[in-house]
Amino acid sequence: MSKAIVTVVGKDTVGIIAKVCTYLAENQVNVEDISQTIVQDYFNMMMIIDTSRSKKPYAGIVTDLDELGDVIGVKIRCQREDIFTRMHRI
Repeated sequence: MSKAIVTVVGKDTVGIIAKVCTYLAENQVNVEDISQTIVQDYFNMMMIIDTSRSKKPYAGIVTDLDELGDVIGVKIRCQREDIFTRMHRI
């Protein structure tokens, strides 16, 4: 299994979740967990995804999500779970 953490942050607009999840589904990326909040018009989402079934290389997913974020006006960041965990260790 190849897990990664996706974070999405930006001004809230209609369709952010739909657009991100549509991209992931079209690339056979499974969403294992998702949490999202809106605080004073700012959208924040965190997802745990499994990329093991995707035919697209991990680097391609990262690039595509970054570009999708630019299109929809949010910042999307994707990091492998092990790197994310090490970076946020206390």
